[in-house]
Amino acid sequence: MDAPLAEQDLKALFLRHARQLQSYLLRKTRDPHLAADLAQESFLRLAEQRHKEPIEHVDAYLYRTAHNLTIDHYRQERRRRTETRPNDDLAGFVADQPGPEESAVDADALARLREIVAELPPRTREIFRLNRLEGLTHAEVARRLEISDSSVQKHLARALAHVMQALEDSR
Repeated sequence: MDAPLAEQDLKALFLRHARQLQSYLLRKTRDPHLAADLAQESFLRLAEQRHKEPIEHVDAYLYRTAHNLTIDHYRQERRRRTETRPNDDLAGFVADQPGPEESAVDADALARLREIVAELPPRTREIFRLNRLEGLTHAEVARRLEISDSSVQKHLARALAHVMQALEDSR
């Protein structure tokens, strides 16, 4: 594929491969919630990458990304379990506080993101908020809103595609 993926192509790719990718990740993780989150993150990475350079083998890129995200997840989990530094050891470190310029840029980016998310349909916006801001898994969002897991995935795919496109357009 020489041309960058269009938003419609990305949606079609998501609908065609989401279940297979999630099954692949489920076999690796044995955790359906983690598998759903990693699959979603893989598609998000694909959406981010599609504007940078053409991806020749989209399927391979998607599965390699999912594989790498799985490895990264377990590395982070292992690090969290082995990090047992008492707070006293950290007392000598100065917290990295952003400067005024960085804070202003961050505030502008956050304001733009809020505007973009506000453009989403109410149901999609709520699902996005629960998953991305409150950190609920797909299954938890589905239970809370009494909808199917696949419905959550479709709303998130639409939301992420919209956010990515809006951010790209604002550059």
